[in-house]
Amino acid sequence: MSKFYWGVDLGGTKIECAVMQYADDRCVLRKRLPTEGEQGYQHVLGQIKKLIDLCVEEVGESPQSVGFGTPGTLDPATGTMKNCNSTHLNGQPLDKDLQSLLGCTVKLANDANCFALAEATLGVAEQVKPDAEVVFGIIMGTGVGSGIVVNGKVLNGCHGIAGEWGHNVLEADGAACYCGKHGCVESVLSGKGLERYYAEQSGCSLSLPEIVSLAADGDKLAKQTIDRMHAYFGLAVASIINVIDPDVIVVGGGVGNIDSLYSEGKAAILPHLFNPTLNTALVKPALGDSAGVFGAAMLVK
Repeated sequence: MSKFYWGVDLGGTKIECAVMQYADDRCVLRKRLPTEGEQGYQHVLGQIKKLIDLCVEEVGESPQSVGFGTPGTLDPATGTMKNCNSTHLNGQPLDKDLQSLLGCTVKLANDANCFALAEATLGVAEQVKPDAEVVFGIIMGTGVGSGIVVNGKVLNGCHGIAGEWGHNVLEADGAACYCGKHGCVESVLSGKGLERYYAEQSGCSLSLPEIVSLAADGDKLAKQTIDRMHAYFGLAVASIINVIDPDVIVVGGGVGNIDSLYSEGKAAILPHLFNPTLNTALVKPALGDSAGVFGAAMLVK
């Protein structure tokens, strides 16, 4: 019987593999190679094979199955990838190609689903609510992604888009989103969205950390930007809690580093909640940049 389970985080700039030990969920090896997506889909497949082969050499065992975190979704209807910002993957039968290339079974999930799965099973949810039934994981960074884990398993859904909170309309007359809608959660609450709003109000382009620092110093427009973030975060998260009622919500990404999100942002949820109290734990992740690759491995454990 195999001693290890394997995960790969297929990112836009790097591909990372983690080999995990069944006995204690300890990571025994992590290795990275550049993705080099500009050289095309077949080249990326070759980079994945090269990385797996390097890991096989070190651990002395070939994988029986590999979980992959991907920057998009495998469409159950077509069997091909969609919604990938690494556009060379779109329209490709990635799981079938990987199975053929690696000679083992493969399971794919969106990178936000992998983040949620890792934090639900190995990370912060285990610390704050070990008996959590439902965990909602959010990545609020350059974009906004999210995933749902129920009883330790990723929820994929009929269209493979379960948890795509970032592309629900939050501000009907808001900024255009790449998905074709206006005012999506992503265009309002992502780091880029917050920076754009501040620039529109002030005429000055600053990074999000600079805006947060100015707000703490009492700058009116910076504070307006952060207060608006709290208000919209509360409205958007309340809709999630009203539907799936998670035990834990884990917030990763650069926006998730803003401490006031867990006080003022959390307080902004309650007015929109179909319940007199808010008992959901709203927390920062525990695994950092390890979450994606660990979650990918957990897909096949």
